[in-house]
Amino acid sequence: MGWTQKVALVTGGVSGIGFGVARAFAAAGMRLALTYRDEAHRADAAHWFAQNGYDAPLFLKLDVTDRARFADIAQELDAHFGRLDVLVNNAGVSVFGPTDTASHADYDWIMGVNFGGVVNGIVALLPLIKRGGPGGHVVNVASMAAYLSGPQAGIYTASKFAVRGLTESLRYNLAPFGIGCSLVCPALTKTNAWDSALKRPDAFAQSGFAPVDRAELEQFGTAFDAGMDPLEVGEKILAGMTRNDGLIFTHPEFADDFREIYEASLAALPDEEVPEARREIERLRREAARAAAGGKAIGLADLT
Repeated sequence: MGWTQKVALVTGGVSGIGFGVARAFAAAGMRLALTYRDEAHRADAAHWFAQNGYDAPLFLKLDVTDRARFADIAQELDAHFGRLDVLVNNAGVSVFGPTDTASHADYDWIMGVNFGGVVNGIVALLPLIKRGGPGGHVVNVASMAAYLSGPQAGIYTASKFAVRGLTESLRYNLAPFGIGCSLVCPALTKTNAWDSALKRPDAFAQSGFAPVDRAELEQFGTAFDAGMDPLEVGEKILAGMTRNDGLIFTHPEFADDFREIYEASLAALPDEEVPEARREIERLRREAARAAAGGKAIGLADLT
């Protein structure tokens, strides 16, 4: 598929992975709208596009938890471009702490941005993509945390598991329209994502986690220096979109983890006979999933 002159919106598109995606898309000839919160990052991104001879993106200030603003952005995109071909739901926060001490505010903030932000983008902007007909694409950026849990990342992990489940299901729903849908699970990338805890909104101040130790957080941030270049991540995302991959892994270093997950999952299944009626229901489910992936709209009647 050619991407020249396609219109893409990338949330959180002026820094980190989002900016890597924006640069890869620009090189592919796409027209861009990039959302941002930080004015300095927006200015840096604008300078890069001008310095490298690309058309200036449409910069749109956005908090991805703001549904009203998303609705406004849909109208702005329509007025400015008259279309939207690609949506990349990328913006997120990386906040860690032991789940057993987490407060409602911790859940509301992290889930609200990482999962709710994806939902808000889909609800507000998918109608514009559908209006353009076949050839559009939705990309939801999750994390390897969508598969791998850990003792300091409970809510973050839950948010990424949620994005994974939503995206895998949405891919079935969009196939009949000729619209692609990809889940992206990047791992360690050279970004400033580690400093999210320093940007906690006042509305979510009542955290159950220990107060942020800036020195400890900065030490944790040094791990990101070993990460993949965000542009490489963006290029891999573009390549996966072009192949219409449902799942895009950008980092190769997780074979041992997936082997352990696979073996533990198989071992956890009870070793017993399955009643034929139950077996038939699962056969129908698998058949419906294959048909949906092939572009058929599936209803409840297809599952029994």
